[in-house]
Amino acid sequence: MIVKPARVALHVFLVLTCLATLAPLLWALYASLRTYDDTARNGYFSVAEGLTLENFGNAWTQADLPHYYLNTLVVTLPALVLVLLFSSMVAFGVSRFGFRFNIALLMLFTAGNLLPQQVVVTPLYRLYLLTPVPEWLSDSGLLLDSQFGLVLIHVAFQSGFCVFVLSNYMKTIPRELGEAARVDGAGVFRQYWQVILPLCRPALAALATLEFTWIYNDFLWALVLVQTGEKMPITSALQNLKGTFFVDNNLVAAGSLLVALPTLVVFFVLQRQFVGGLTLGSTKG
Repeated sequence: MIVKPARVALHVFLVLTCLATLAPLLWALYASLRTYDDTARNGYFSVAEGLTLENFGNAWTQADLPHYYLNTLVVTLPALVLVLLFSSMVAFGVSRFGFRFNIALLMLFTAGNLLPQQVVVTPLYRLYLLTPVPEWLSDSGLLLDSQFGLVLIHVAFQSGFCVFVLSNYMKTIPRELGEAARVDGAGVFRQYWQVILPLCRPALAALATLEFTWIYNDFLWALVLVQTGEKMPITSALQNLKGTFFVDNNLVAAGSLLVALPTLVVFFVLQRQFVGGLTLGSTKG
């Protein structure tokens, strides 16, 4: 068997790329298993005198991670469900029905992805400051400094990408399925809920993985729109591990790994559906 040099070079490149991608994560894991005294004496680029899990326990308690995990889930899960629900409805409308402003509506949602978040920070802050909401949604009485406000902004900014992906996927579903359901007496909502949506499961799983990661890791909107520390999401919990004049980087590394753990769990649980969703249509045409 003759091995082509180009193929060897490709595999070497892929291996090096993989190592370069994993290097920061592996280094953070290595640092988190060392004590501060060890790295202070020998430096971070040295062989550890010993490894311990003590930093993980300290980070869990000092950063109050359970509380911030709950804060993040209160924002991430509703935002994820609403994004996928509303996006699938819009995608169903623009992909399965022909009307005058069909393409314009799709372009409007897609254009939202081209707008940098930082551009609307100031007007959005003022809008949240002037928008009253019931006290059961926000104890401040305003969208500002409320977790409900974070849910709304994530739904607004993430819907465009999801509409674009789902509409393109729904266009690949044969129209005969909708016509057969209509002949059987199914209305528009029943066609959407019982015929089209179940067929979009791979695409929805792929989007759910991506959206969970993006919403979970968000820090900008929480920093701008939430003023009470107790309401902040998990990404802000790492600030509790930093002192004014001293930072234990080993402790921060352990906390960072604990914060990243839920996204890794979600990816591994939905890995098969995620990869399947990314490769949809790759063998067509």
